[in-house]
Amino acid sequence: MAVNPASVYNDNKILTATPAELTLMLYEGAIKFCNIALMAIEKNDFEKANENIIKAENIITELRATLDFSYPVANQFETVYDYIYRRLVEANIKKDKDILEEALKYIREMRDTWKEVMKRAKN
Repeated sequence: MAVNPASVYNDNKILTATPAELTLMLYEGAIKFCNIALMAIEKNDFEKANENIIKAENIITELRATLDFSYPVANQFETVYDYIYRRLVEANIKKDKDILEEALKYIREMRDTWKEVMKRAKN
């Protein structure tokens, strides 16, 4: 069995990542899956769009599940995650690029906010 160096690298990256880095990876994954779904909708490949939107939904569900409500900001994150999740479901039902792009915009904003939090935490 051949070893895939990229796979080994990614496995090690995940195993050695901090919780903050794992959160960032989840945001990046959700963005990637939304982009794949957008391209699939353009090509009328609704099965591929469905699969990838569900992957993004699962990531948002995971992000919600890991919120620490001992911090007041968690309630605001919960509200945004709830909205993103509902928009992803609607985008998937309707195979609507505009709705999916709106959800993607919010995921990118959350990722950028998280990057800023990580940067400030280092300083």
